[in-house]
Amino acid sequence: MMTAPSDTEGYTGGQGDSPDSPDRNRQRNLVDDHNHNQGQDDGYSQGHVTGTGLHPLHQSQGRYPRASSRRASAAPLNYDVPDDYAHLEASNISPVQNPDEDPITRLDTLERVRTRDRDYLREQRRKPLPPPQEPESSAEDYEREKQAGVVAKRQKVSRLATELYTISYLIFFSLLGTLARLGLQALTSAYPQSPIIFPSIWPNFAGCVVMGFLAEDRMLFRPDWGQQQPNPKKDDDDDEEAKDIDPAAAKKAHMALKKTIPLYVGLATGFCGSFTSFSSFIRDIYLALSNDLAAHGSSAAPVSRNGGYSFMALLAVTITTISLSLSGLFAGAHLAIAIATLFTRFDLGLPYTFVSRILDRLIVLLGFGCWLGAVLLSIWPPDRHSAQPEKERWRGTATFALVFAPLGCLTRFYASAHLNGRLPSFPLGTFVVNMLGTAVLGMAWDLNHVPSLGGVVGCQVLQGVADGFCGCLTTVSTWVSELAALRRRHAYVYGGASVGGGLALMVVVMGSLRWTEGFGEVKCIS
Repeated sequence: MMTAPSDTEGYTGGQGDSPDSPDRNRQRNLVDDHNHNQGQDDGYSQGHVTGTGLHPLHQSQGRYPRASSRRASAAPLNYDVPDDYAHLEASNISPVQNPDEDPITRLDTLERVRTRDRDYLREQRRKPLPPPQEPESSAEDYEREKQAGVVAKRQKVSRLATELYTISYLIFFSLLGTLARLGLQALTSAYPQSPIIFPSIWPNFAGCVVMGFLAEDRMLFRPDWGQQQPNPKKDDDDDEEAKDIDPAAAKKAHMALKKTIPLYVGLATGFCGSFTSFSSFIRDIYLALSNDLAAHGSSAAPVSRNGGYSFMALLAVTITTISLSLSGLFAGAHLAIAIATLFTRFDLGLPYTFVSRILDRLIVLLGFGCWLGAVLLSIWPPDRHSAQPEKERWRGTATFALVFAPLGCLTRFYASAHLNGRLPSFPLGTFVVNMLGTAVLGMAWDLNHVPSLGGVVGCQVLQGVADGFCGCLTTVSTWVSELAALRRRHAYVYGGASVGGGLALMVVVMGSLRWTEGFGEVKCIS
C-alpha cells in the first residue's frame, strides 16, 4: 500500500515502537528495496535515498524556498491508502520538471513511472520478504531522539476511514466543480457578441489552471506535512545533509506524499475533474461539424454552408480547446512556482492538525449532507410556488446536475484507479470514462431533442444527466496532464484516439438523429 515518504534516517516509528522490532525491519527493508530500485532507474545515487524513503523536506536548492531546515524525526503521515491511488492523474509527474531552467536536466515520463510502479508491485507479490537488516545507527538514533523528547506518536488512519474521507471529499468537490462549471458557462456565453460561442472552453481552461497549480505546488501540503518538528536548535549536519538531497528526487517524493492525502485527491480528482468536461468538448466538436453550434441564447437559424467550412469549424473547436487547456495547465504550474515564496513567508500552508482532526471528519457530514440537500431540492424545488410555476428553472439548471454529479465523479475515480496502471503508455481508465461519458451525453442530447417526446420533468432529468453525470464522469484536466506527461509519440496516439473515438461516437449517436428527423426544440429551460 502507498505510504507517505519519510525524511528520516534509520528509525521512523512512533513512541513505543522499538526500532529492532520485526515489523519495523520488514517495513524498512521493503521500502529501502523499492527506493534503491527507483534510484537506479532514475539515475540518482543511492545516497539520495535513506531510511524509509526519499527526503522530501530539504528543497532549498532551486527556486523553491526551503520550508524548514530541521530534520523531522516524527513518524510520517499514515493514511492507509490503496496502491491503486498511485494511478490517479499523471502519477508523480509535475507539469514543470525543470523550474530552475537548468541547461541540463533529466525529464521523467508517465510511462516510466507507471511501468516502474507496476513492476515493483508485481515483484513484491511474488518474492518472499527479505530477512530483516537493521541499520547500525537506527537504535542509537531512536534512543537519542527518545531522550530528546522528539519521537512522536504515529498518526494511524485505518483503510476504511481513509476511503471514507476520500469518497466524502470527492462528493463534496464534485458538487463544487459542477456548480463552478455551470456558473462559468453562464457567465462567459450569455453576453452579447461573445468571441467564442461554444460554452465548454472556459471551464476546461480554468479547471486545467487549477490542476496545474495543484500538481506543481509544494507549499499547500508541505514536504513535512503530518510530521511534528522538534524544538528548534542548531544542527551542524543540516546544511551538509541538504546538499546531499537531489531536488528532483525530493520533488518526486513530495508528489507521492500528496497522493496519500484525501484532501488533495478531492481537489485534483474531484474538483478539477468535475470542473472540466471532455464529453461537452466532444459535443461542441460535433455541433460545429453539423453546423448546429449557435451562440448561447441565439434564436437565429444557422446559415447553410458546405462541408469544407464545417471541417474548418471542427478544427477550430478542437485546436482552441486543446491549446487553451494545455496552456492553462502550464500557467497554473508557473503560478505555483511564482508564489511559492509568499506561501513560505506568510506560512500559508494547510495546517495538518486542522485537516486531519477536524476537516477530515467534518467533510463526511458536508459531502453526504450536501448531496442529500441536492436531492431534496430536486424533489421540492424552491421556485415551484413562484408566480410562474411553469417556468421552473432550478431543477433543469442545477439541482438535477448536482444529484448525478457525485455518481459520475466516483465512477471516474475508481475506473482511473484500477485501469490507468494497466497500460503505462495509454491511460486506459481516463480513456474509458471519457468514451463512456461521451456516449451517454450523446444519448441524453438525442432524447432531449427528439420531436414530440417526453415532458418538462423528463427533459430536466436528461439535462441533469448530461451536465452532472457526464460532466463529472469525463475530464479534460486529467487528460491534458497525461498528454503533457507522456512521451511525444504516445501522447499523439492517446490524444488522437480520445478525440477521434469520441467524435466517432457522437457521429453515430447524435448524427443518427440529426441527419434523419433533425433536432427538435428542447422542452425545458436549461
